[in-house]
Amino acid sequence: MRYRLNVSLKKVVNQVATSLVSRLSAIRSLRSLVALLLASLMASAYSAPKTVLVLGDSLSAEYGLTRGTGWVALAEAKLRSENIDATVINASVSGETTSGGRSRLPALLAKYQPTLVIIELGANDGLRGLPVPAAQANLQAMSDAAAKAQARVLLIGMRMPPNYGRAYADKFYAMYGTLAQQIKAPLVPFMLEGVADKPELFQPDRLHPLASAHPIILANIWPTLQKSLKAK
Repeated sequence: MRYRLNVSLKKVVNQVATSLVSRLSAIRSLRSLVALLLASLMASAYSAPKTVLVLGDSLSAEYGLTRGTGWVALAEAKLRSENIDATVINASVSGETTSGGRSRLPALLAKYQPTLVIIELGANDGLRGLPVPAAQANLQAMSDAAAKAQARVLLIGMRMPPNYGRAYADKFYAMYGTLAQQIKAPLVPFMLEGVADKPELFQPDRLHPLASAHPIILANIWPTLQKSLKAK
């Protein structure tokens, strides 16, 4: 009788052990599956084709440069090198103001249906001494238009030279940070960081950077651009 009980007990113990092993194996498999799914979701953030629309002025339009040497072209090449599936449309125009960009953007959104709109405008408003509130209103309107078209916005900021007056220069620079907070958009505070204080990096007009400065400009923009493309 005792022998039979021992045999039965051993069978029960073996069955329980086998069940536990099976469950542990299932849990491990489930964890592996979840990890794979998470990795797949993270990869898909880049894998889905994207269209990037750059709306800028001469600083993005390769003014005075050989085609393909400006920061926008360099960004496109970097996207390819990092296997990020993104088409870049450079709709920048030399001399463009925020007012001009505002009037052109709706047609560009309809034509290209971008995933991301990079707004690099305001420098010409500042150089002409135009009112900061008017420039901010134009930038806000462009952001609203992009949002209606289901496109995200990346805002690129600019500074004015000190000879425009400290009060105006400070108000102009602060405009970008204020707007970025209001529209909850990523901001590159100053695209010419590391360039503006180096005269040797500028063309004879002292306004437009040389081709040798554009890798620095891209380095200022790239981290924010990369995150913006990854965001959903």
